[in-house]
Amino acid sequence: MIYGFMIGNIFLLVLGQMFWKLSVEDVKQWDVDAFTTVFTSPFFWFGGFTYAIATVCWLYVLSKMPLSVAYPFQSISYVFGAILAVVIFKETVTAQHWLGILVIILGVFLISR
Repeated sequence: MIYGFMIGNIFLLVLGQMFWKLSVEDVKQWDVDAFTTVFTSPFFWFGGFTYAIATVCWLYVLSKMPLSVAYPFQSISYVFGAILAVVIFKETVTAQHWLGILVIILGVFLISR
């Protein structure tokens, strides 16, 4: 069950980042109008809401698992973030970047054993 909360936390963190990216996509220059646009965007508020829920999940995880084990699992969010950046935002991720992500996965695997 604890790993379900961990995965839920990671999913919500990535989802929150996707919402925040959507809330700033049209910002070309940061000025008062940009801040108004961002802070009135539903994506901004959805991102904050998902982060609030993620924090509740994270607090539960911390109550059941050592920080030295739980915290490295958060890096799995980089994996999902990169995948969604390619799929949703059509960003380019280099081979070196993918290699780094593979190292992250390996590190989490080693810590979880």
